[in-house]
Amino acid sequence: MMFPLALSVVVGSRAYGLAGPGSDHDRRGVFVAPTKSFWGLDKPPTHFDGPRDEQFNWEIERFCVLAAQGNPTVLEVLWSPIVESIGPDGEDLLGARQAFLSRRVAQTYGSYARDQLTRVRARRARTGETNHKQAMHMIRLLVAGAHLLRTGEVLVDVSPLRDRLLAVKHGDVPWDDVTGWSDRLLADLDRAAASTSLPEHPDRSRVDDLLHRVRERNLHPVPSPP
Repeated sequence: MMFPLALSVVVGSRAYGLAGPGSDHDRRGVFVAPTKSFWGLDKPPTHFDGPRDEQFNWEIERFCVLAAQGNPTVLEVLWSPIVESIGPDGEDLLGARQAFLSRRVAQTYGSYARDQLTRVRARRARTGETNHKQAMHMIRLLVAGAHLLRTGEVLVDVSPLRDRLLAVKHGDVPWDDVTGWSDRLLADLDRAAASTSLPEHPDRSRVDDLLHRVRERNLHPVPSPP
């Protein structure tokens, strides 16, 4: 089952400023299920794939839960510099994006990056091979996490670091240099977390207000023109 998208953005390498000629067009979206569809035993889906290749979409309530948890993949949707389509509900969601931010992002960004590093190290120990792309994204996440803690804005476009990050991706940076860089960035993430002005918790009241407005707006949705 698919629903019209309230918000559709491009993420991945094209949004990060790291795309090459053959890069995919990774897309993420948010949809709003009609309010009455929640009233029966069978609930609407929390997500669906498509309609385009490499596209994944969340129902707005599920999206808000993940965003409030500080999920980096979800937060990037709200700050993507490439918005392909947006409706009133999407505008409302973007207008409330600061409400999802909290100091929890220090943990989520750091945990995502450490997980990537653990996977790369495990593969190196098992096979002697290095997943350079995974290593690059580990570095990118650490840079983005510290930026978010310091500025209150999610860093998506990392094109100022394009050459250095692509050098990691292509395996042109010695592994010891990559791990040294990651160690410095982890320390920087800790410093940013210690001085951040982000609130302890997301603004649940503001998020609830957003969801109430969206559900009321979609109680009697206006049919799309034929």
